[in-house]
Parts: sequence; structure tokens; C-alpha cells
Amino acid sequence: MSIEQFIDNEVKSNDVVLFMKGTPQFPQCGFSGQVVQILDHIGVGYKGLNVLESAELRNGIKVYSNWPTIPQLYVKGEFVGGCDIIREMFQAGELQQLFADKGIPVDVAA
Repeated sequence: MSIEQFIDNEVKSNDVVLFMKGTPQFPQCGFSGQVVQILDHIGVGYKGLNVLESAELRNGIKVYSNWPTIPQLYVKGEFVGGCDIIREMFQAGELQQLFADKGIPVDVAA
């Protein structure tokens, strides 16, 4: 399986996927950490993939999305954005609405 096939499979077979530096339990960059905090705060389930484990994955995801930075968040197979976009969407309530629109349960208290 090529890296493109691996990424495509992960994005399409998981409702929410975060390509990040580190793991959800131990983010290894501030931007990845911010996105993890937001996702954890709104209580959405997601799969975190550590791009630091593989240069092929780290470079492959940038090509796949045509987006130069990590983290990258995908919801129901669609690229949503990186840290700044996720933070702005969260603050505006748009991220929570996106999950609701896609049928992904969130913690309504958030």
C-alpha cells in the first residue's frame, strides 16, 4: 500500500482524523496540542496519527491535502484545516456545528 493509499484509507474509514506531531496523549508541538485540547473539550472522538513516526507520512499528508503545515484535521473524509482554522472555527461555534451537521456527537456542554 502506498502512503497515499494509507492516508486516503485512514481519512475515509474514520469519521474524524487528526494528523499531528505526537499523539493525543502526548502532543509534541504546541499547534497539535491546541487542536487536541479543542477536540477533547468538545468531546468528539477522533483518531490521531503521529507524523513524527514516519517522514513518508509527514510528507505524504502535505501532498495529499496540498496544505503545508501540520496538524491537519479531517472530518468525514474532508480536510477542515490546521490549527489556526480549527481554533477560529471553535471560537465561533462553527466547529461544533460542523460536527453536528456531519452527525458526529459532541459534548453539548462545550
